[in-house]
Amino acid sequence: MKITVQSIHFNADQKLLEFIQKKVDKLDQFFDQIISGEVYLKLENVDDEANKISEIKLIVPGVTMFAKEQCKTFEEATDLAIESLRKQITKHKDKTREKLSEHKAILNANEVSDY
Repeated sequence: MKITVQSIHFNADQKLLEFIQKKVDKLDQFFDQIISGEVYLKLENVDDEANKISEIKLIVPGVTMFAKEQCKTFEEATDLAIESLRKQITKHKDKTREKLSEHKAILNANEVSDY
């Protein structure tokens, strides 16, 4: 899966980029049809410690999934966003599997009635 990482208002170090790549690659375990992903890392100018934002967008056939988290560290924000995307992927797979089984049932019913 092709991942692009953009850091806004700062330069991300290689260790952070490798961490993000490793975490996003784990989503392939749940759904192997992910086409690409975009990760945006932002620093917000606020007094609060939780000023690091991680936004992840995944392109899947028929759907674009998005998660945004704000935490004290980019690693924590990325972990939470990945978990949110994992739930979205699972839900999407269940919906498509349900539709597919409905279509198969309709086809089987039509085949039986043809004879």
